Amino acid sequence: MGNRFVPLFLLAALLVVHAQLWFGRGSVSNVAALQQKLLAQRSANDQARQVNERLANEVRDLKEGLEMVEEKARSELGMVKPNEILVNIGK
Repeated sequence: MGNRFVPLFLLAALLVVHAQLWFGRGSVSNVAALQQKLLAQRSANDQARQVNERLANEVRDLKEGLEMVEEKARSELGMVKPNEILVNIGK
């Protein structure tokens, strides 16, 4: 009599595991949906990364550009900021 319950128990356990595989939290359809969400999020992250890099390049160009403008103004036009003393050591 005990030998009959072992196969029934194993069959019931198999059904429970199989049901979890198809309908549970880690089911095949759930994993596929999460993979699609992951791909979409990675794409959005790549786009955001490109925008961030472009903005960082623009900021760097603006900073360097202002320094270049100030350097040219000082050397070519003799620009002096307020509270600065110009000392010209010439040849």
